[in-house]
Amino acid sequence: MSQRLPEWLTIRLPRPDTIKEVESMMRAKSLHTVCESARCPNMPECWSKKTATFMILGDTCTRACGFCAIKVGKGLTVDAEEPANVADVANTLGLKHVVVTSVARDDLPDEGSGQFADTIRSIHAQNPHTIVEVLTPDFKGKRWCIQNVTDAEPEIYNHNIETIERLHTIVRPQAKYSRTMSVLRIVKELNPKIYTKSGLMLGLGETKDEVVQTLRDLRAIGVDAVTIGQYLRPTMRHLPVAEYVHPDVFKEYEGIGEEIGFVFVASGPFIRSSYNAIDFSKKVMSERLEKSAA
Repeated sequence: MSQRLPEWLTIRLPRPDTIKEVESMMRAKSLHTVCESARCPNMPECWSKKTATFMILGDTCTRACGFCAIKVGKGLTVDAEEPANVADVANTLGLKHVVVTSVARDDLPDEGSGQFADTIRSIHAQNPHTIVEVLTPDFKGKRWCIQNVTDAEPEIYNHNIETIERLHTIVRPQAKYSRTMSVLRIVKELNPKIYTKSGLMLGLGETKDEVVQTLRDLRAIGVDAVTIGQYLRPTMRHLPVAEYVHPDVFKEYEGIGEEIGFVFVASGPFIRSSYNAIDFSKKVMSERLEKSAA
């Protein structure tokens, strides 16, 4: 029997006309979005603002995480036109902040890192002033794959920790807490100018101490920004929700994150990795202007 959602998890209604426009653009270029594949609750709001998170390398993941709604199976053929198509749609939508993610592609020799690099370069070529944020898989921790992405110079490199260390074998059985930390650490080693970011889901059975420790671990390796949101069960086949965390608790974690020293913290029931990502980019750009003026 499914749990009743608390009142603070009421989904906002979409604007169908604008959503249809974005959807048409995506389908015309054979592009995928994580908004659709992961059944994101913020899709109506984001698409109504003509924003979306592009999901490259197909819509089929080679990993099966206990929380994720993206379909699992054999990876699709890599589309050589995809980087240019993403850049075209981003340009048409007039995006100032583009988020690019992907399914895990353990079947590819470079784990899909080359497609990330080509997409970043294509976006920057068409839109030199656009901020590109990537949300990558862990590439099995391969340093050369991570470097493929950092060499293309995205402004923001996001890789989600997802949950606290104790729950990793249940929530992310094909990933590792230490490996995720290593990916984020390597990004800073390769290019300290790239802002790093990670995300955490609550409601899977974690304790407050474990959440705070995870935040401290992320900050200790130089992560600049963190997002904290509520886990929502996509289907009955996925992990059950242990708790619907109250908005006041999310607010408390936001304060803790700021005290720990993150440049940006977004914490709330509906927060997802790329939800209102432009808020972080505005902060990033204002910081850069301040530094250049100093």
